[in-house]
Amino acid sequence: MFGGLAFMLDGNMACGIHGSELIVRVGRDNFEDALSQPHTRPFDMTGRLMRGFVFVSEQGIAADSELATWTDRGIAYAASLPPK
Repeated sequence: MFGGLAFMLDGNMACGIHGSELIVRVGRDNFEDALSQPHTRPFDMTGRLMRGFVFVSEQGIAADSELATWTDRGIAYAASLPPK
């Protein structure tokens, strides 16, 4: 998905890998909060902003606890959606 590896939960994307960055699906309501965190940027691979998804750089997931925090956010959002 998006030219990288995606991790799905009940048919919904939770997070993924693109190059050296983590893609996290946080949802529209959590988008601004996610962007306020260090080492994040908007998900805009196609040149069009996709609200609800963020990139997290390598520096933002260097520690296991940081990676777990971000993947947990993606999993929580995907779990809130109806199965596909």
